[in-house]
Amino acid sequence: MYEDQTFENILERMLDRVPGDVDKREGSIIYDALAPAAVELAQAYIELEINANLRFPDTATDEFLERSIAWSGIVRKKASKAQLRAVFYNGSNALLDIPIGSRFTLGALNYKATEKLSLGNYRIECETAGSEGNRHFGAVLPIDYINDLGRGEITELLVAGEDKETDEALYDNYQERISRPITSGNRYQYESWAREIPGVGRARAFPLWNGENTVKVAILDNDMRTPAPAIVNAVQTYIDPTQDGMGEGAAPIGPIITIVGALEVPINISVTVVLAVGATIEDIKEQIDNGMKAYSKDLAFNDPLLRYTRIQSIILGIPPVVDYSNLLVNGGTKNIEIPLDSVAVLGAVNVS
Repeated sequence: MYEDQTFENILERMLDRVPGDVDKREGSIIYDALAPAAVELAQAYIELEINANLRFPDTATDEFLERSIAWSGIVRKKASKAQLRAVFYNGSNALLDIPIGSRFTLGALNYKATEKLSLGNYRIECETAGSEGNRHFGAVLPIDYINDLGRGEITELLVAGEDKETDEALYDNYQERISRPITSGNRYQYESWAREIPGVGRARAFPLWNGENTVKVAILDNDMRTPAPAIVNAVQTYIDPTQDGMGEGAAPIGPIITIVGALEVPINISVTVVLAVGATIEDIKEQIDNGMKAYSKDLAFNDPLLRYTRIQSIILGIPPVVDYSNLLVNGGTKNIEIPLDSVAVLGAVNVS
């Protein structure tokens, strides 16, 4: 918008307004007097450009993106805390009950016991919000003294913690909301309900999938992979917890809703490459991994056809690759059809 409002152009316009009989060369009094003002004006135009972009959803970021789409009712999903199962034993290796609220540590993360599930089994919550709490299992150490505690360990993820929704994901949700008419009980309504649950990145509804008054909703997590069972259960509970058509959840009376995680279709790649001097097979493999993962995310619930030619372009787009041959995708050289309730994920990559 203001690309031509550079320091040089602004200064030139200012100097053009000075009478011709005045010395305007660089280093002159008038030049040195006008140059600082031209710098500040150029910076002001840069700020104007930035502020103008922050007003529109396709160029806004952070809180400005949230404010620009607030009228639509779409809000950013906040980071959530992971909930896990922990088992505790006394000094004789028998199951031990602990006080609710007891705190433990594992690595750099702390946890708090929030609910007794059964003898010695407790729901604990990571005190740090985000997906990092999903990744750690094993022995925990008590922060406070617990009488007769011999050992404790985290054994299972119950509810996945999620990072704060990214700008990209938030904008995608906004685009879907405004481009698809959501009315009471249409297919887009079910997809919108599913995406309201933390941890759900995309959703696709299948009306009449198992006869009249049945709807299946397949969901993906934020990484465009099949979500953890806890996320699937959370969506099921929110939309139709009883699955009897009684309308106990967000779904209206009548339809029976089934929530499933999308099936993953592994995409195995093998290829022979000619490399530039200094390149290694491991470098090429890593770049193929990154390119394919990005392509798979683009495809997820958007395009059911994984294209052989697109994989060719990913390989040829790697700078150290001079040429390639014998490219096989799942053992063949054809496009791969991905079922509508499934998602393509990268499997084995063999580069020689």
